[in-house]
Formats: sequence, C-alpha cells, structure tokens
Amino acid sequence: MSGTWERELDQAVRELDGADTLAFGGVGFAGQILPATEAYRHAEQALREHPEAARKKVDRLLRKGSPAGKAYAATLLEAVDPESGRAAWERLRDDDGEFTTFSGCVMGRATLRDYAAERLAGGRE
Repeated sequence: MSGTWERELDQAVRELDGADTLAFGGVGFAGQILPATEAYRHAEQALREHPEAARKKVDRLLRKGSPAGKAYAATLLEAVDPESGRAAWERLRDDDGEFTTFSGCVMGRATLRDYAAERLAGGRE
C-alpha cells in the first residue's frame, strides 16, 4: 500500500482517533470547518474509492478511537453499509464516553450511549 490517498487516509484517521468534537458541517457564525470534519470527509471519500483498505482503518477507529472518533467511525460505516453501521451503533450504546457536538452555531455535549440511541431511533443526521 502506497500513495497519496493512503497517506491522507492515515492522517485523517489519526485526526479522528483523537477528536473530541463531532461536527459534520461548518460550526459557529463563520461556519468554520473543524480539522476532524475535514478528516471525516477524507475518510468518507476513501471508503468510496478504496473500500477494503479504508474499511480496515475505520473498523480500528471504531474499536480504539476517542468517543467522538468512534461516533465518526459508526457514521462512516452507516453510510457505506447500513447493517454494519447499525451493528456499530448497537455496540456503542453501552459506552459512556463523552464528546462535544456542533450543529451549526449550537454546541452541546453527548455520551456515546445517548448519541447511539438517537441514531438507532432514526435521529441525528
């Protein structure tokens, strides 16, 4: 394995691994894109273009990442394989890890337990 996409994927997964904030779009009044959000987008693209290699890294992120990193991983899996995504959210339902959330200008806090329950109930996009 070698190439620009692999280096970018490795860098993205490292960023997600240590993420403490979950945001899928711009945050605050200026709509700033956080480094973790940009990393999520790189991982999402890698899953489409190089599914096997990217999936291994996302699976590892789901097992060993920060709470926000695990939420990003489950969201990525849900996008490419809804059944695997649902299984990931099921596993995270018992995790009390906390992280910051952003939806536009609104900042909040969540536990993986609560966030996963919402995702399983069809909420939080």
